[in-house]
Amino acid sequence: MIKLDTKSKDFTNKFARVTGRFAESDPAIIKAAAAIVGDVRKNGDRALFAYTKKFDRLTLTPTKARVSAAAFKKADMEVSQQLKEAMYLAAQNIVHFHDLQKEDSWAAKTGASRVGQLIRPLKRVGLYVPGGKASYPSSVLMNAIPALVAGVEEIVICSPAPDGYINPAVLFAADICGVREFYTVGGAQAVAAMAFGTKTIKRVDKIVGPGNAFVAEAKRLVFGQVDIDMIAGPSEICIVANDTANPAWCAADILSQAEHDELAWPVFISPSAKMCAAVEREVARQVELLPRKEIAGKCLKNRSYIIKTRSLDEALSLANDVASEHLQLSFDGAADHLHTVRNAGAVFVGHYTPEVLGDYMAGPNHVLPTAGSARFFSPLGVYDFFKRSSLIEYSKKDFLAVGEMVARFADAEGLSAHARAARIRLGK
Repeated sequence: MIKLDTKSKDFTNKFARVTGRFAESDPAIIKAAAAIVGDVRKNGDRALFAYTKKFDRLTLTPTKARVSAAAFKKADMEVSQQLKEAMYLAAQNIVHFHDLQKEDSWAAKTGASRVGQLIRPLKRVGLYVPGGKASYPSSVLMNAIPALVAGVEEIVICSPAPDGYINPAVLFAADICGVREFYTVGGAQAVAAMAFGTKTIKRVDKIVGPGNAFVAEAKRLVFGQVDIDMIAGPSEICIVANDTANPAWCAADILSQAEHDELAWPVFISPSAKMCAAVEREVARQVELLPRKEIAGKCLKNRSYIIKTRSLDEALSLANDVASEHLQLSFDGAADHLHTVRNAGAVFVGHYTPEVLGDYMAGPNHVLPTAGSARFFSPLGVYDFFKRSSLIEYSKKDFLAVGEMVARFADAEGLSAHARAARIRLGK
């Protein structure tokens, strides 16, 4: 792990690598994704199925692209009862949390006139779910449930099935959400198919869900044609701790992110030199126990930081600068410091609230802003599946009272037809 001390003269320059991180796009990936998106937009299913055969070694036809009822039934038989119970409880918690986010239309009256806002759910949403052996049923729940709570009428899932393999837990997660429109296509080609529509896959209004660099770039390219949730970067965690923390627990939390990706960003910040040293030792010990220790090891060497501060307040201030996807407050009385937190995708308070709890079970969404975008982005939620229309309704009396002033605004901007549209109602 990379060690920094806020008392060092070069701290600001070295810390800038953390605060200045962002998901850079590889020009080769941009070029390849653009070519795929353009091809699918132009040639539809023909291009979609050709890329599926090329990248996933899977031959599809319009009738074979969609997962069958028999496949859902088979998945139900293959998932263990213990996992089913965990998924049902997680789904229940996710529904409960997101139900609290629902919005209603509103209007405010002044005399006989009113202004307000109409809240309407999107009609059709596409979920991208990573596929193959490295696939995540939790992502199905976290993306589908907010859309369902919002009232989205149609939800479609696209997920790659390399060599025809679909993780049965992913299918089961889709099934318990009631999502049966599931296509075994992935990559930039699936994003393009959902954005523009093909003969097999009808176009959607919004695309959400994580994916690799090609998927992220494709989402960036189709934004505007459809809405997207966000451009996700590598996973992140920032842990603020003092001497009341358990170093073994903190190390385990660091490694829970490091095992995701060698490009992940685990950051540990503490005013205690003793705690920093203990966590470093624990990380070195525990990483050797991981099946994914090679990936975690590369992350720890190049992108994982231990930062010694002068005080807990300074540690919390640095955490705001990091603006991490996950912020873990691992010290006694952490709840008393929540007012200092400005920038974080999700905040985990106290020793018994590890980040992994939020990944799977607590209820708040685990689709969170990365790469410092927690400064201005929010977690995925029900509100992402609503659209808002302004409502304006004036009575004759109220319009006559302001019509000439409206016309004067239009005159000032040189828009004579605008002014006439007001004055014609005034009989002028």
